Amino acid sequence: MNDYIKYGLIGAAVVVLIIMWRRGALKQLGDYVMETREELRKCSWPSVEELRGSTVVVMISIVLLGAFTVAIDFVLTLAFRFMTTQI
Repeated sequence: MNDYIKYGLIGAAVVVLIIMWRRGALKQLGDYVMETREELRKCSWPSVEELRGSTVVVMISIVLLGAFTVAIDFVLTLAFRFMTTQI
């Protein structure tokens, strides 16, 4: 039974590729890949130092945002506890 499933999947893949080729989708996909590669060659990539600096900035930002979230949560929790115990 496993062989039938394997051959069925291979056959289905071949049929899909043939349909894509006849409709021109494979050529469009190839053109898309080539254009993407060409655009990526035009990009300016950061140096190792720039990448490290940006990584440090992102990590510090994450820590600060996390600390801010914890602080606000703590303050709101205290405020709600204070309001509910006063009633």
